[in-house]
Amino acid sequence: MLILLPPSEGKADAGTGRRLDPSRLSLPELTGAREEVLTALVALCAGPDEAAARAALGLSEAQRGELRRNARLRAAATAPAGRIYTGVLYEALDLATLPPAAERLARRSVLISSGLWGAVRLTDRIPPYRCPIGAKLPGVGALSTYWRAALGPALAAAAGTGPVLDLRSGAYAATWTPRGELAARTVTVRVLHERVVDGVVTRAVVSHFNKATKGRLVRDLLTAGARPRTADGLVGALRDLKYAVEEQPAAAGRPRQLDVVVTEL
Repeated sequence: MLILLPPSEGKADAGTGRRLDPSRLSLPELTGAREEVLTALVALCAGPDEAAARAALGLSEAQRGELRRNARLRAAATAPAGRIYTGVLYEALDLATLPPAAERLARRSVLISSGLWGAVRLTDRIPPYRCPIGAKLPGVGALSTYWRAALGPALAAAAGTGPVLDLRSGAYAATWTPRGELAARTVTVRVLHERVVDGVVTRAVVSHFNKATKGRLVRDLLTAGARPRTADGLVGALRDLKYAVEEQPAAAGRPRQLDVVVTEL
């Protein structure tokens, strides 16, 4: 099983170990693309036009410190990606407290999408950075378009013959959409909060709790030692874990979509 996660805007303040070495990251077929994006990002943030750099990365004036950090990425200390990302999903996943068997499964199964790296495993050593998928970098262009051309073969190879649980947010999901036979093995998840208001049942997506539920869902799968071999097996594993799962109609050749319905946030 391959589990695809989004990155988080929240990141650790600093790495703690050796300097960045892009050649040591997983999915080595992405090394050339990573180097190109990294070079463009560092040059932009180290350049004289701070306003242009902030605009390209969607930063406010109060966030100018992110430019200085990006400019020093090649010399920055690193930490495993699983420690670098600190947002809501990762807080709920709580990798540091996983039992040993679940941690080993996470290392094998999880890939994190990234505007800078394309995708990394939890154990890949990276520095804190700021590079959203919506950024446009000089010489590279829109990162969403750039990675769409580079990620396909790498992620298809990482998926192997097993199911794919795709929990990426929309902008990152747009960088790779599995097709054909692989799409039939791919399951996407939407979290819906169900509540009753004046006797009327309503459902809505709530961003913060959508992320937290996805983090808990992955943690539960890992802790249970789930190793489904098919998409049907993956859906069954979620139901065995007492998640309220509803499958939505999917177009031929497109990933399957599940709604996970929660009544408590």
